[in-house]
Amino acid sequence: MSPDKMTHMANLIATFLKTQLGDDGADMVAAHINEFREPRMRAQLFDYVDNGGAGLGSLVLEAVDKDLVAPV
Repeated sequence: MSPDKMTHMANLIATFLKTQLGDDGADMVAAHINEFREPRMRAQLFDYVDNGGAGLGSLVLEAVDKDLVAPV
């Protein structure tokens, strides 16, 4: 998947989940990524974040930084 598409999809998840009640947005983003993204996509996300994560929203970065997204 292209980095632009991956970034767009991850940010869409975060934007939607940010509208839900509660303060556990990063947990909800991680749960969605863990449940609905295959290991290769999660690996790509980790690699992208390791290389700066340009364009990713704060909830996505928080989910990855807090190790909430399941490692591959």
